[in-house]
Amino acid sequence: MKYLIAGLGNIGAEYSNTRHNIGFKIADALAADLNGTFKVDRLASVCSVKYKARTLVLIKPTTYMNLSGKAVKYWLEKEKIGLDRLLVVLDDIALPYGRIRLRAKGSDAGHNGLSNIIQTLGTNQFARLRFGVGNDFQRGYQVDYVLGEWTKEQEKELPFKINDAVEAVKSFTTIGLARTMNAFNNK
Repeated sequence: MKYLIAGLGNIGAEYSNTRHNIGFKIADALAADLNGTFKVDRLASVCSVKYKARTLVLIKPTTYMNLSGKAVKYWLEKEKIGLDRLLVVLDDIALPYGRIRLRAKGSDAGHNGLSNIIQTLGTNQFARLRFGVGNDFQRGYQVDYVLGEWTKEQEKELPFKINDAVEAVKSFTTIGLARTMNAFNNK
């Protein structure tokens, strides 16, 4: 059984430690946890790992956030993975810092990367794991906030919060979305 885990973010050192790149950070942590290594391939950095008799294809699109759909569609088709085994991992300003929420489907909630994936795939019927980055910004400064770096306090807690997200991704691939939502959405 194969799964595509798409961690969203932007390539480049200037984006490395920004809130918007939490999808990349979670993908990196999952790869490290399962002894995988990313290599640059078509439209994404890619890592294939095994977990409990499953193959997890992890991607970090190199298309920049707003064109993430191109990479997701390409790798779904290349690896012959159905939408029911796709999980998109992204940041969410509507959730408090560190809170994770899994959903089976839904709108883009103003997230440009997710919007592009929905548009490119022609459906919103795929799972997503949203990682809360909070919304501590003044009106009109959302872009500056998500492209800003974590506070020192947040950085200290980040490895533990990322670990929760990694465990949620692994759970999704083994016990399914509904049971994973029950286990992680109210933590």
